[in-house]
Amino acid sequence: MNQEKHLYMILHPNPSLVASQYKPEQFASIYVSGSTRHYEGKVVFAEIDINFRHAFFNIERGLEGLVPHESGRPKATKFIGTYRVLEHMDFNAIQQLYISSPSGAVLGLSPRPFENSQQQDSLRIFAEIAPLRMLLLTRLNFPEFGNYITRPDNPKSAPAILYTQIDFDIEEFMREVAANPFLHTPIPSLHSSKLRDAVNEMLTNPDKTVKSLSLDSSFNHKSYKYIRHGFMFASQKDTKFFPMPSMEDIEHQNFKFWKEM
Repeated sequence: MNQEKHLYMILHPNPSLVASQYKPEQFASIYVSGSTRHYEGKVVFAEIDINFRHAFFNIERGLEGLVPHESGRPKATKFIGTYRVLEHMDFNAIQQLYISSPSGAVLGLSPRPFENSQQQDSLRIFAEIAPLRMLLLTRLNFPEFGNYITRPDNPKSAPAILYTQIDFDIEEFMREVAANPFLHTPIPSLHSSKLRDAVNEMLTNPDKTVKSLSLDSSFNHKSYKYIRHGFMFASQKDTKFFPMPSMEDIEHQNFKFWKEM
């Protein structure tokens, strides 16, 4: 009996390209509950067109290694590559993006064009997911940040990246922190005083476009409820956007994932 074959690009926690005989929901579960390589946290991965090929990867060997176990159980993972995966990926081959809760509930996201409605002068917080993982404050909008962070002349760049924007009202935060210096932020590991000082630095220096907030974006510890817009793949040549559904749509269509967001 022929088993179905899949190509998955894992973005978080360990960027890699793998072949698998598991469907997306089963694939996510092996990371959080069903594997000896037990991992506690979110999993973000994309399904890649099974016909995708690139000279950097030996994909045929990976697919040939998808042999069921003697018991008949499908082969869960056959690693193809773990280094410089995203920069050698054709964005056109990225079909679906999947985000998982720590218990293995999975939400599938489909691509669509990004519609920019943000004011040009707003400050925003971006969380890098793969291969970089920094948290940054910037006056750049969603697609502009992708262009900036993949520029070859940027010493903090990567050839391709996956990132998201944190839904956070900075103006409201600045009003509240002025009245309460011990105010907590919804971003784990980011102290309110550090964010306040970073915002003030950006406001008093209009020529500064990006300010680093943390070496770790703490993506694994933030609720998906704070994802604004969705997830963006970006390089100097291309972008691909996967929008986050509204909370109401997620509740109605995927109640299990909604409960664990």
